[in-house]
Amino acid sequence: MTSLVKQQAVETALTPLGTEMVAALGVQAQVAFGELTLIAERERIVDVLTVLRDRFEFQQLVDLCGVDFPDREERFEVVYHLLSMTKNVRVRVKLSTDEIKPVPSVMGVYPNADWFEREAFDMYGMLFEGHPDLRRLLTDYGFQGHPLRKDFPMTGYTEVRYDDEQKRVVYEPVKLTQEFRHFDFLSPWEGADYPLPVLPGDEKVKG
Repeated sequence: MTSLVKQQAVETALTPLGTEMVAALGVQAQVAFGELTLIAERERIVDVLTVLRDRFEFQQLVDLCGVDFPDREERFEVVYHLLSMTKNVRVRVKLSTDEIKPVPSVMGVYPNADWFEREAFDMYGMLFEGHPDLRRLLTDYGFQGHPLRKDFPMTGYTEVRYDDEQKRVVYEPVKLTQEFRHFDFLSPWEGADYPLPVLPGDEKVKG
């Protein structure tokens, strides 16, 4: 059985389940790449996940992550991945939000959402209403910005180093430790188009 046939078989198997979920939850459903995705409203996420856990037997929250679309009015998507261990089926639930509108915490439904929500807050700046301890998880306490946003600079804003004189870790604005150099990537076989230092032995080639 080819991968395409397998994918079509999975989509066929998931479609009735998605139809039942739409009727029970009042959400939109999509089946793509052999996976079922439910699109929920932000304010109803706790109710939606509660029904998925209690009625449809999705006992486990596998992951909660974020996606950034800077050009959208609501730039963030919060994505929940659920697993039914009794049915051996996975489902993805997603919703949209921005930097200001908080998403209800789902810790009351899945307690392991604690660290997942903290990670999304740390990496994207997403707010989760009702979370008892919403603070940074992966970055330091003095870190500025949110590293997984598309508009976050690749070099960051600050750099950390240990100062031997002060005997402590210090934060400083990012400084490039190497000067910018000009490289000619258009003609790699001919070499760069700027003067190079003469190395020992080069004079023999000219002679």
